[in-house]
Amino acid sequence: MRLSRAIAHVSSWLTLIVVTGCGGSATHRSQTPHEGAYLYGADGNMSNPFGALFDKYPGVLSGMKGTRPMTALSDDFKARLAAVDSHLPDYNYAGEAYDAVVISALAAQVAESTDPKAIAAQINGVTVGDDPCTTVASCLDKARQGADVAYRGVTVRSGFTDAGEPSTTSYGTVHFGPSNQIDQGKTEFLRAGNEANATTAPSPKPNAGAKGTGPLIFGALMTAPSANSVTSAARFAGARLAVKELNAAGGVLGQMVLWREGSDGADAKVAAQQIAAHKLAGVQVLIGTSGSGVGQTVLPQVIQAGMIMFSPSATAAALSTVDDKGWYFRTAPSDVLQARALADMMMRDGDRRVVLIGKNDAYGTGLVNGVKRELIAAGMPERSIDTHLFDIEGGKIKDANQLTNLARQTVDSQPDGVLVVGTTESADMIKALADAKLLIRH
Repeated sequence: MRLSRAIAHVSSWLTLIVVTGCGGSATHRSQTPHEGAYLYGADGNMSNPFGALFDKYPGVLSGMKGTRPMTALSDDFKARLAAVDSHLPDYNYAGEAYDAVVISALAAQVAESTDPKAIAAQINGVTVGDDPCTTVASCLDKARQGADVAYRGVTVRSGFTDAGEPSTTSYGTVHFGPSNQIDQGKTEFLRAGNEANATTAPSPKPNAGAKGTGPLIFGALMTAPSANSVTSAARFAGARLAVKELNAAGGVLGQMVLWREGSDGADAKVAAQQIAAHKLAGVQVLIGTSGSGVGQTVLPQVIQAGMIMFSPSATAAALSTVDDKGWYFRTAPSDVLQARALADMMMRDGDRRVVLIGKNDAYGTGLVNGVKRELIAAGMPERSIDTHLFDIEGGKIKDANQLTNLARQTVDSQPDGVLVVGTTESADMIKALADAKLLIRH
C-alpha cells in the first residue's frame, strides 16, 4: 500500500492541518465566499525557535500544521542532551546528529582505520544485521571483537539503503498553538518507509594498518545557531553528546575521538571555506550540511577532498540519486516520504485549490514539486495547484518585494491551503502573507 494511502487510514491523523505556500495565476470561485486557507509547513519551519521569530505577529501561526522527521525521544536521551546544552529550545534533528556521529565511529572501528575511504565503505554495513545493538558501549564492544554490528540508535531503527540513508523513518505531525509555539499535546508519530529496502551488499573486509592510524576527527558543517538560524542548537548538542559518549566508552581504535567546531553558514561559499579548513585540520568526517541546497553545491568539493559528508538534516529527494562517489550519507529521510504525508494532509482537509511556496534551492523546489505530484496523483486537478519560489542569498531573503508580490497573488487566488517550504527565512514569507491579509483558517 502506498504511504499516502496508509496514512489516510490512520485515524489519529484525521484532525491534522498542513502548512503550504502558494503562487500562480488567480482563479476565483464564483458566488462562493472565501472561508480562508489552512497554513501548512514542513520540517524546516515546524519548530519552537521558528515560532519565536513572530514576536510582532502574536498568534499568527495558531493552527499552522506540518510534518517533520521526528522520533519520540526518551527522557533519558533528553537528559543527556541537557547535560551538553541546558538551554535547548527544541530537539530538532538532535537524534539524527547523534546517530550520524555514532555510525561513523562504528564504521571506523570495524574498518580498523580512520582513513575516510575505509570508513565510508563500512557505514551502510554497520546498520544492518540480525543481532542489533542499541548503545555506544555495546556496539563498540562488538566492533572491537570483530562481531557483526547492527546499530539501532535514537532515530535509526532499521538498516541504511544502498544510497546511504535510512530505509525507514518516523514522522511527526506537529501543530502551532495560539502562542506561536508547538502544541506538544497534538503531536502524532507515524512510521514510514520499508525495511526491505535496506542494503544487502556485503561490506569489504577491513584492511588494518594500510592508512588512517591517527585519531578519528569529526568536523561540524552545520549552520551555527544565530539570530538568522535559530533551529540548529539541538544538532550540535546531539553530535557533541555522541563524541562524549564514544570517548567515555574508550574511543575508537584506542584513541579519543576529536570534535572540531565549524559552520556551513547556510551559504555555499561559507561552507566551502569551512570544508577547506577542516581538511587542513585532518578532519575525516564532516557532520552536515544542515540544508540540502548547500550540501548539493559543495558535494563536489567534499568528494575531491576525499572526506565523508554525513548530514543529519538534509532531506532533498535529489540527494538519494546524486553521484556522490560513495562519500555522502544522511540520517535524515528523503522528502519523497514527506511529500506524500503533506499531500495527504491537504486532501483530508478537503482542499480544492492550493498554493505551494518554497525557497529556490534543492530542498524547497524538491519538496514543492513532490507535493504537487502527490496531490495530482491523489486526484487534485493540476490547474488547482499554483507553485511559486522565492529567492535566497546567504541564508536570507534576496528581495522583500518578491515576497510581497507572491503574497498578493496568493490572496487573490483564494486558496483552501497554503504550504510554505523553507527554513528560518520562510518566516518572512509567512509575515508577507499575513500583511497581505490572507485569511488563515484555524
